Amino acid sequence: MINLPSRRTVLKYGTAAAASAAFGNLAFSQSKSSAQQRVVVIMFDGFDPRYLAESKMPVLGQWKRDGIYKQVTGVMPSVTNANNASICCGAWPETHGIVANSYFDEKSGEELYVESADLVLAPTLFERAVRKGVKSALLSSKAKTATLLLRGAEIVLTAENPTPDWVQKLGPAPVIYSAEINYWLMEAAINILKTRPDIGVLYVHTTDYPMHMWAPEAPESKEHLARMDDLLGQAMKAAPDAAFLATADHGMNAKSLCWDLEQVCAGKGVPIRKAVSTGRDRYMKHHRGCSGAVYIHLKSPQDAARVRDVISGVKGVERILTREDAAKEFKLMASRIGHLMVLGDKDTVFGELDDEKEIFPGLRSHGSLHEIDVPLFVYNAKNAPSSDYFNHNLDLARWLYPS
Repeated sequence: MINLPSRRTVLKYGTAAAASAAFGNLAFSQSKSSAQQRVVVIMFDGFDPRYLAESKMPVLGQWKRDGIYKQVTGVMPSVTNANNASICCGAWPETHGIVANSYFDEKSGEELYVESADLVLAPTLFERAVRKGVKSALLSSKAKTATLLLRGAEIVLTAENPTPDWVQKLGPAPVIYSAEINYWLMEAAINILKTRPDIGVLYVHTTDYPMHMWAPEAPESKEHLARMDDLLGQAMKAAPDAAFLATADHGMNAKSLCWDLEQVCAGKGVPIRKAVSTGRDRYMKHHRGCSGAVYIHLKSPQDAARVRDVISGVKGVERILTREDAAKEFKLMASRIGHLMVLGDKDTVFGELDDEKEIFPGLRSHGSLHEIDVPLFVYNAKNAPSSDYFNHNLDLARWLYPS
């Protein structure tokens, strides 16, 4: 269930005292010059570490060699909105409130997409920057990001639906279901770096369509990443003064089995109210709405034990957590998740199907604990924290413009 409570501050990263001290030290150490350094944040959707290992990416190789590089963990569920909001806000879902790509409104009984900025309960990077007098730009291949995380940004552009002035500059954008849309997006970012030196923060969010379509070793994948790497190099040349920070929201795995847990439970005589696939969004061609984590909303809390018994017997179910346990372990906002959270193994996803079980040849998706590892790069950043600071993707820009 999604509630819209008044904004609150919930800070749990290690301990509240340690986090407070870390922010204080970083704020003290940031010099005036570093605070004014241009920053380019790349949220490379679906960039599993195996893609980096399989592809020739000399620019990222330079960032890795001369900057900070670590393999870190993302936020659970390992889906875009929860992680994108965490990276952009520098906070856990228990603070910003975004826990999936879709949510179930228990009052109306509707399953809705998470696309509204009203749902984000923590300040974005752009809001933090503007408080310091720094202008920002948000660029995304996906339209949903432009409506979810736009607060505080002076420029908001989605390649999925670009404004006429951008079409005039760069030509029509390719369709969302393509690798080419990422190239168009990077060209827009380079244009801003060249023509808008007053933009101090540039946040670029790509689409993971290529990762859903192609495994790391596929020639098409290597071509896509080689082109992206070249465009990152062009961005560096356009803004040699800038810091470049990059990470991903989640990894990607081939999936062999999908379950509809609503149908499974109904078939066993224990109907539930709703099973919400955490990865469900408008981009059905990416993943068919199926992901490796699902929130279960019960008709009655008294059904929990029977529903657990049924679901525990489903092949590919790895873990079943109560609302309280899931919120505690994954730092989720308890009021916005189901009574139960179900996680699949590496091969299994959950969604809405025609039958209770289906196999989709070639399906690649994410959402489980098996897609939580992601790369993180910090390059040419003045007074950035040491490597030890970066343990999660949400740490990428958390240190910038602290309150």
